[in-house]
Amino acid sequence: MMSRTTIAVAASAGACALALTAPAAMAAPEQTQDTGLVSVFHGIPGTTVDVYANGDELLGDFQPGTVTDPRSLDAGTYDIEVFEAGQDPDGAPVLEKEVRVTEGGNTTVAAHLSADGKPRLTTFTDDVSKTDAGKSRLTVRHVAAAPAVDVRAGGHPLFTGLANPDEDTALVDAGTVNADVVLAGTETVVVGPAGLDLKGGTTNVVYAWGSAEDQTLALARQAFGGMDSTPRAVHPGAGGAAATPNSSDQWHARAATPARSR
Repeated sequence: MMSRTTIAVAASAGACALALTAPAAMAAPEQTQDTGLVSVFHGIPGTTVDVYANGDELLGDFQPGTVTDPRSLDAGTYDIEVFEAGQDPDGAPVLEKEVRVTEGGNTTVAAHLSADGKPRLTTFTDDVSKTDAGKSRLTVRHVAAAPAVDVRAGGHPLFTGLANPDEDTALVDAGTVNADVVLAGTETVVVGPAGLDLKGGTTNVVYAWGSAEDQTLALARQAFGGMDSTPRAVHPGAGGAAATPNSSDQWHARAATPARSR
């Protein structure tokens, strides 16, 4: 197990990348009955990758710490493969996982490290339903090579005992929240503090990613504006600039198996 001292040192490296002003929402890409929206998060430090779906390239030279804007994919089953950038896609991928895209669904596929530092792919369902007036939905996803953590808002625990690759969600008052991440059950800060600007009626997803042992802990964020808009994604330290690796609203990959909503 990593010592508290090691993790505390790692926190100072991660805190440098925590300018998390809410990015602006944009108009949603057109979504038909037989498509779903998919985003991809890259949370493996130090590795630029290419991402394929059923043999078709979705993303090239994808940088760590970025989340794509959502793109439409035909409903169905996809074999997602992640290769080191420029590697022959006929070779062995770094990661591979079968992902099901549902009609009308919103999904994020995250490439990240397990708690013990091994690369893995995890699929998350994005709740983009509307919130009450004056409220904002905050979801935290633990995808870092680090022990279980507590997430605090204004010094008070909001989520406790969050372990990789779990997530937790709460409705909070809109406004600026001063958040940090501490070792579960302790006051030992591992990331933050960071100011989160949570707009009313939005859904905000924060990823704690990187490696404590390698001192690369950081945060990345998606902001959803409800069902009528889609998330904008920021690269840590990019000053709120949106990461848009693919300019098209539609990814051109062929689904292996059509999926029907129930």
